Amino acid sequence: MATENLSAFLYRKRDKPPRCDIVLENRPIHEPGDKEVLLQMHSVGICGSDVHMWMDAHIGDYAIKNPVVSGHEAAGKVLKCGKNVTHLKAGDKVAIEPFYPLSADEYCKTGRYNLCNHYYFCSCPPDHGTLSRFYTHQADYCYRLPNNLSYEEGALIEPLSVAIHACRRAKLTLGHMVLICGAGPIGLLSLLVAKAMGASQVIITDLSQNRLHLATTLGADHVINVEQNKSPQETAMHIEQLLGGMPDRTIECTGAESALQTGIYATKSGGCLALVGLGADTANVPLVNAAVREVDIVGVMRYCNTYPTAIQMLASGQVNVKPLVTHRFPLEKAEEAFHVARAGEGIKVMIKCDPNDQNP
Repeated sequence: MATENLSAFLYRKRDKPPRCDIVLENRPIHEPGDKEVLLQMHSVGICGSDVHMWMDAHIGDYAIKNPVVSGHEAAGKVLKCGKNVTHLKAGDKVAIEPFYPLSADEYCKTGRYNLCNHYYFCSCPPDHGTLSRFYTHQADYCYRLPNNLSYEEGALIEPLSVAIHACRRAKLTLGHMVLICGAGPIGLLSLLVAKAMGASQVIITDLSQNRLHLATTLGADHVINVEQNKSPQETAMHIEQLLGGMPDRTIECTGAESALQTGIYATKSGGCLALVGLGADTANVPLVNAAVREVDIVGVMRYCNTYPTAIQMLASGQVNVKPLVTHRFPLEKAEEAFHVARAGEGIKVMIKCDPNDQNP
């Protein structure tokens, strides 16, 4: 058993971006509790929220006061199980659900544990994340991966879960025409999930032609490079022309005010707009337009009860997330990986935590 546990900490250092330094330090390897497992981490993806925390030292009300380990899109291998863990064993390859409730409140009892107010979330201060050689987690929120899935696919189950939850919240079903605003990782995964759930046509918008090209490769029927000089109403009309009708469902993945406006104008009367992207606290949006056309607007808070579904979608071949991984770095080069992710040079940047296994 190793004695060193190299980890990537965020230290708040300054009052201008990046407000945090990424510091590699060894931290203790914690013995698993009765309901926990000790994991040897393998693959950790960099999320936009990780970059945001590095740059701004806070997300909403969650601010870095003491050093915190980054990372929450993760997969690893079970090394040791607590005495009450029966569904996992040493050697199992698992995907980690980074959020778990700390109390059995009304939301847990109704199956919507993602809305609990008392919880642990990897890399959300003060909770440490997964960007370490070794990490201890609640066993009930670790999911065994079948042999035909890689660690990187396991790590991508976290953002895939966001897409699954968004499509469920939008009540997306067979035959729907779907608009997706934003071709980042969540938008592209929403495209894959929408297609798997039976969408007849999917159109996706973005400012990046490279991302739109990948969206086409992944199965988008239409793409629109959003022009800065076009109004949301004009973009909505363009969407309707390409689809041959207004989209039944819209998945908004950017948080940009203009995209929110486009989403409302574009969505078919009686349809649904799901808000995934997080932007400013307030936004100027045409709510009367949505109200008089009965366009339902629903929020999306992470995910719940999605990991088993995501694993089955990947294992069966319904969804292929491998093309999203564009860059890989060893843990020792975590800072370089964060810079690449911030620059938008690829889609998903993956950090490899096991020095003896840098494979996918």
